[in-house]
Amino acid sequence: MNASNLTVILFCALIQLIQAAYDPTWDSLDKRPLPRWYDDAKFGIFIHWGVFSVPSFGTEWFWNEWKGNNKPFVDFMKTNYPDRFTYQDFAKEFSAEFYDPNQWADIFAKSGAKYVVLTSKHHEGYTLWPSKYSYSWNAVDVGPGRNVLGDLATAVRAKNLTFGVYHSLYEWYNPIYASDKASQWKSREFVDNKILPEMKELVEAYHPSIVWSDGDWEAPDTYWKSTEFLAWLYNDSPVKDYVVVNDRWGKGTNCQHGDIYTCSDRYNPGTLQPHKWENAMTIDKASWGFRRNANIADYCSAIELLTQLVSTVSCGGNLLMNVGPTKEGTIAPIFQERLAEVGEWLAINGEAIYGSRPWTAQNDTMTYGVWYTKKDTTVYAISLHWTWDGSDGFMELASARDLFEKNPHTAVYMLGNESDGPLSWSLTDKSVKIKFPDMAIVKSRWAYTLKIVPMA
Repeated sequence: MNASNLTVILFCALIQLIQAAYDPTWDSLDKRPLPRWYDDAKFGIFIHWGVFSVPSFGTEWFWNEWKGNNKPFVDFMKTNYPDRFTYQDFAKEFSAEFYDPNQWADIFAKSGAKYVVLTSKHHEGYTLWPSKYSYSWNAVDVGPGRNVLGDLATAVRAKNLTFGVYHSLYEWYNPIYASDKASQWKSREFVDNKILPEMKELVEAYHPSIVWSDGDWEAPDTYWKSTEFLAWLYNDSPVKDYVVVNDRWGKGTNCQHGDIYTCSDRYNPGTLQPHKWENAMTIDKASWGFRRNANIADYCSAIELLTQLVSTVSCGGNLLMNVGPTKEGTIAPIFQERLAEVGEWLAINGEAIYGSRPWTAQNDTMTYGVWYTKKDTTVYAISLHWTWDGSDGFMELASARDLFEKNPHTAVYMLGNESDGPLSWSLTDKSVKIKFPDMAIVKSRWAYTLKIVPMA
């Protein structure tokens, strides 16, 4: 072997050593850079689907509420099911006979989402893939009789969407978990024999680009062996180069560790955050799972959803918007309509969302409901309303004023109507006034994006 060949081999070995550099400590794991694909994507779909979709009453926490003697849930069972009916009996009715993963993927793609996260296993312990660590309590052995997770992974990837999984660490009524809990977490039988091998099986079989952990809050991360799992995920797993994880890995880890912070459900701080974060929220304001007892007022409107999207992205976050399919495997028309409306808006205004970054100001200091993003030297002002009554069709912006004062050649366009030419503007002492076009010719609905471009 000559010296040059030896140098190449040593160099390759060094690269491998550098790549496998994460120790099973938070100090080491927290140094991992966020994969860029996630920060560019901005918008994903969350799917809560499981045995809880069968009763579809109240919440996806149905089993816990029923066994916790919450009266509406107890009454529901007494009225509709025989005395000896168990939660496990619901699984036989989780039929999914109308489940068409290709149709789901088409709906998600048309929504403008760039990634999809499916509940691989919720707190009930039922897995949507044929896990050998969940014998007789998975979608192949009881219920649909098919690998619903694997089928969806294939379908969404065929639409060029990124696939990820939600996974609950704890299981409400697993006796091994209960035993570990009774030992005050000194025993780790549940983690060693169920959770760690289950998560590795999930990652190795389906290569998820997101591992969205949950159900962690009762026990410390040392019980869950979270740092050991994440070191394996970042160093040796098949998704090590691009996987993204959240912050729910043990009591006290949320908003402290992980590639992205979710902090709490429906987290939207409204201000720029120092760490990448995600707003996981629901179209149904009261539940993550499908509810048969929902009313129309319980669902977010298109403008409410766009408000969440725009404010989240402006402050450096991603939006993960949840839908709950039915036990038959359909996505209810109300969810389809809302996703289509978001997709319609993004088809026109997505330039201000995808691949954008926070600007120096997030929301305008003068005009309520205006949020900013940027790409390179272009700034986008997204207004969640049309011009106010009495404004003579002008939008006044205080935060963007300096862009126009420093460069009198600055041009401003409305996305969707760029072919109509730049909009006229003028400066006041405190703002820039931008003349909106005739609303009758504007292509966008619900929210309107001004593209502010510095010209030579």
